[in-house]
Amino acid sequence: MNLFLEAWHYLTDGANWSGPTGIEHRIAQHLWYSFLAVAASAVIAMPLGLIIGHTKRGAAVLVGFANAMRALPTLGLLTFLVLLMGLGLTPPLLALITVGIPPLLAGAYAGIANVPADVVDASRAMGMTETQILFRVEVPNALPILLTGLRGATLQVVATATIAAYVNLGGLGRYIFDGIGLYRYDRVLVGALLVAVLAMFLDGLLAFTVWASAPGTGRLRRSNVVLTPAALLGTSD
Repeated sequence: MNLFLEAWHYLTDGANWSGPTGIEHRIAQHLWYSFLAVAASAVIAMPLGLIIGHTKRGAAVLVGFANAMRALPTLGLLTFLVLLMGLGLTPPLLALITVGIPPLLAGAYAGIANVPADVVDASRAMGMTETQILFRVEVPNALPILLTGLRGATLQVVATATIAAYVNLGGLGRYIFDGIGLYRYDRVLVGALLVAVLAMFLDGLLAFTVWASAPGTGRLRRSNVVLTPAALLGTSD
């Protein structure tokens, strides 16, 4: 119980929130590392998932690749990258990318591959090119699943970004690693609680985005561009 009280006192002390080692700065660092990792993962995974989902080719290779990346031990990979490349932001960023790619890749592929075949066939019958079909038909219809992949990747990366402190960078992992080193387990608890709260907050935002992006609900303006067979053929239901 004393551990929780000490962690609560630390969190409620305003002096611990300001300055270069304050909670606000650590949260900003954690978000920055997470953003870089998710953005880099999206650049790699999204085009690959969209193409494979659209062409229906290479799905077995994609599944094997995603599963192999999930099996990589993040901390062990980070240690190897540090030995290979030295300290800095690059090793933890590369390690976090291996965490972010699988859910983004799976979401992009599943979203595009599960767009109703009659919608795609109707768009082809209208003479749309494959690129137009992908970006004007399949992506809008698959948006909720695409965002679900982003949601999963964000949670994975935010929860794992504490490893940046392992190589003397900042972020909320500093409380965990420094607390272990100093035998201040209240600081470890502070870091764990802050990571959990941050992850739940971002999960809530992305869950709302997934809900709002459902095609045909009118919850987002962009839902107006979602095409149905009736819309493509110019008929009414």
